[in-house]
Amino acid sequence: MKTKDLFLATIFGGMWFATVAVPAVQAQTSKGGTFTVSADLVSSYIWRGVPQEGSKGGTPNIQPSITYTHGAFSIGTWGSSAFSGQVKEVDLFATLAMSNEFSFTVTDYNWNFNRTYFNYKPHATDHIYEATLAYAGVPAFPLSVSVNTMVYGDDKNADGNNAYSSYVELGYPLTPMVKVFMGTSLVNSPMVYGNASFAVINVGLRATKMVKVTDTFSMPVYGILGCNPQSGKAFLVAGITL
Repeated sequence: MKTKDLFLATIFGGMWFATVAVPAVQAQTSKGGTFTVSADLVSSYIWRGVPQEGSKGGTPNIQPSITYTHGAFSIGTWGSSAFSGQVKEVDLFATLAMSNEFSFTVTDYNWNFNRTYFNYKPHATDHIYEATLAYAGVPAFPLSVSVNTMVYGDDKNADGNNAYSSYVELGYPLTPMVKVFMGTSLVNSPMVYGNASFAVINVGLRATKMVKVTDTFSMPVYGILGCNPQSGKAFLVAGITL
């Protein structure tokens, strides 16, 4: 997202692993900050409505993350590796929580790895920097909004200039465990979202369930049903958070 057999083996293997693993491991430092380590196992890697292993979806991916949080500031890394070997991604991020509702994030994406990782020259780098302003909503009206714009790096238009690919997503919880979302691309984005000046590219529903594994350990399992109206594609993803 052979794939059927691999997916089933992955899910059962992940279930077995989860019985001996601990989710979202946290460690307090002597300075008062907190390290958090977690990983997701997903049936295929769909990002903002775009399959990362071709138009038909792909194979399972393992997606680890490490985050250090101190007060309102967080810094960390997130990555994805496909069982097929066709996806390798290592991202870095820094987030400032300006209030309970608003946060600002800078993300350094790298999913190409065609050049040396430490090449940051504007026309010869695999990195893309993105700025994100996120609004989490309030209890009376829990509509979340995130505005994301790529500002530097390997995000070019047909003329070789920065495309400034931009993506806005709205999310709304129907219940504490079920959320609907809609995402749009705001500019022509040939390298990331597609050739349209404005398009809805990511619509769907995400449902989560806590599955009890032992008396002291429950594991979050989630499913995402969605589609990309611009490309005419639909996707169904299953995931486990470890």
